[in-house]
Amino acid sequence: MTKVSIVTPIYNQADFLPRTAESILSQSGPFELEWIIWDDGSTDRTPEVIAKLSSDRRVRAFRAENRGQCQAINDGMRKATGDIAAWLNSDDLYTPGALAKVVEAFANQPHSQWLLGRCDIIDTDDRIIRPAITRYKNSQLAHYGYRRLLRENFVSQPATFWRLSFWRQVGDLDESLYYTMDYDTWLRMGRISEPLILSETLAQFRLHPKSKTGAVKREQFDEEFRVAQRYLGNDNTSRMIHRFNVEKIVWSYRLLKLLGK
Repeated sequence: MTKVSIVTPIYNQADFLPRTAESILSQSGPFELEWIIWDDGSTDRTPEVIAKLSSDRRVRAFRAENRGQCQAINDGMRKATGDIAAWLNSDDLYTPGALAKVVEAFANQPHSQWLLGRCDIIDTDDRIIRPAITRYKNSQLAHYGYRRLLRENFVSQPATFWRLSFWRQVGDLDESLYYTMDYDTWLRMGRISEPLILSETLAQFRLHPKSKTGAVKREQFDEEFRVAQRYLGNDNTSRMIHRFNVEKIVWSYRLLKLLGK
């Protein structure tokens, strides 16, 4: 039977973790589930919540002292024993039936090494927000191409899965990156293998003020541009388009904030 390993890095997210847990542990289908929770030195009620969750035999909990999200994910992936893997942050959710759909898709496409699905954006109360952004990303995803990905990161991290053997071939997250270690990984994966595109909403990304990307800072997109530079080579056209896209995204988010959306 196929085994799915989900890694969740967490730091002081006791309020959101129960909903994330429900969305993971309620998944069912012809697969075995392994959920690895890596507590990065939380100082709130998170350890208590994790202790309760650990009574479930599918949960494996670890703790280290605040070494950062990247290292928590990398350490978790090293502990993973599944055939298919992903990470889901401690404030995000999987949609009902998501993992069964992923397992079926990989079974039907045995040569595919990684998979991209759709992802909604939700607020602190699980309400779907910013649907226009989701529609735009879905449109880009439907026309996936590696050069398009070099020009803009339209991949939704919570809805991305891979064969664990492929992760180990590509290599760990770059721990020097703060915002865009996922984008760097997608670009490394994309150089080796075309992703399987699944036109299903597999996850929900929670946007809130305390999340790393919730503030939508320019630094995030400037770092993304620097990451793209690693892979652009002499493609100056894509370089200019990516720089334009940075400005487009930053000012779009500023407009949304101004409008209270």
